[in-house]
Amino acid sequence: MGNIKQNFSIKDLESLSGIKAHTIRMWEKRYGVLQPNRTDTNIRTYGVSGLQKILNIAFLNENGYKISRISKMTNGEISELVQRITTSKSNTNRAVKSLKVAMMNFDQPLFLRTYDGLLEKLTFRDIYNQVFIPLLQEIGILWQAGTITPAHEQFISSLIKQKLFINIEMLQREQPAKTNRVFVLFLPNEEIHDVGLFYANYEILLHGYKVIFLGQSLPMEDLDYLSKIFDNTTFVSYLTVKPENVEEYIKRFNTEICTSKECEYWLLGRKAVELIDNNVTLPERVRAFKNINELTLNL
Repeated sequence: MGNIKQNFSIKDLESLSGIKAHTIRMWEKRYGVLQPNRTDTNIRTYGVSGLQKILNIAFLNENGYKISRISKMTNGEISELVQRITTSKSNTNRAVKSLKVAMMNFDQPLFLRTYDGLLEKLTFRDIYNQVFIPLLQEIGILWQAGTITPAHEQFISSLIKQKLFINIEMLQREQPAKTNRVFVLFLPNEEIHDVGLFYANYEILLHGYKVIFLGQSLPMEDLDYLSKIFDNTTFVSYLTVKPENVEEYIKRFNTEICTSKECEYWLLGRKAVELIDNNVTLPERVRAFKNINELTLNL
C-alpha cells in the first residue's frame, strides 16, 4: 500500500461520493458516521477506511436507504448490504456509483456483479457508452486532481479492458464483411492510455471491417511497412497525453506514412477534441472526431 494515497480531504470525499461536504459534516455531527483526523490547523483528513465507508454510504443512500438507518449499522453490515444490492437495470448513474465503490475498495466481485446486472438488459455497446465512458471521464478528472491514485485507475481500467477483450474476440472470429478498407489502430510513442483504442477496435469490427491492432507506444517509422502492403488503409489513434505537439506529429505522419490518396489518418481522444475546439486546419487526409460515435457515422 506504500504507493496508494492514504489521506483524503473532505473535498476528495465530496468529489468521489457526490455527497456535498456540508452534508458529510452534518452526518458526522448528527450520526457519527465518520471520525476524521485533524491536522494541526484543525483541517479534517480521512483515511482509506473512511473513504470506503462514505462511498458505501453514498451507494446505499442512492439505493433508498436513509442515513438514520445506515448510521445504526456496523461497517461490516454496511459492506455486506452493498454486496447484496443488485444494480438497477435502468439506472446507469447508480451503476457508475457502484463501480466507483468497486474501484476504491479494489473489489473485483462487485465490478462483475454490477456488469452482469447491466448485461441482463443492456448490450455491451450500451454499457460501454452509458456507464464505462462516464466512469472513465470522471476517473480521469479525479486522477488529475490527485483524489485517486494510478493504482485505482489501473485497477478499473484493467477490468473494463477484460470485458472489451471478450467482446472483441467474439467479433474477430468472423470474417470481415467489408473488404474496401483496412483499419490500423495504434497509439503514438509514449502514449499508453489504450482503453479508448480498444473500444474503437470493437466498433470498427462490429461494422464489418478488417482491423490490425498494434497497441500502445508505437514509433511512427514502424508503420511505414503497413502503409505499403494494404490498399485503402485508415490509421486510427486515440490521443490522450501524447504527442505533445500534435500538429507537428500529424503533419509528419501525412508526409512520411500516409502518402497515397487512399490512405487516411483518423484521430480520437482529448487531443483530437482540442484540435476541433481550436479550429485547427488539418492536413489532407487527416480527420479528427470528438467521440467514437461521430467516427462510427463515417464507417
